[in-house]
Amino acid sequence: MKSTLIVTLAVSALSVVALAGCSSTTTAATASTAPSSAASADAPGYPPAHAAASATASAGPDAATASSKLGQIIVDGKGMTVYVFDKDTVNSGVSACTGACAATWPAVTSMSATPTVTGIAGTVATIPGANGTKQITINGRPIYTFASDTKPGDTNGQGVKSIWWVLSPAGTKITTPNAN
Repeated sequence: MKSTLIVTLAVSALSVVALAGCSSTTTAATASTAPSSAASADAPGYPPAHAAASATASAGPDAATASSKLGQIIVDGKGMTVYVFDKDTVNSGVSACTGACAATWPAVTSMSATPTVTGIAGTVATIPGANGTKQITINGRPIYTFASDTKPGDTNGQGVKSIWWVLSPAGTKITTPNAN
């Protein structure tokens, strides 16, 4: 009887996770709760119940905030520091960083015209980016990462040529010198 109950619970959990993973309207709440509730129903010899939802569950915000040696700053969805470029015109709807600049300072993009963010108080929007992407803007300024930042927490782009700056959660540039 006990093994029948366990198998029944496992099958029920797999069905719920499979349906949630197939839904095109899976919400962040569904994605974040499905793996933890289904993981307890894993049965030996079967793939983990959370496997179907893992791609959805790993989707986090497009941008968020993090602590750094420069204080609270905005980071992209991978935790990499984001920067603004003084040569961009606020609310122009275009990026001034193209060609070689864009290779060194990749645009922070979103799949959605309404990016998902966490902890950012500034106004978040998008502008048309390269190749049909949507570049994220904060307070009307396009945001970028820096190719020489190799891991979350790096702020190697801070103050480069006195035109690249990290952002506070409010979306204002922080001009404190980088203390590498």
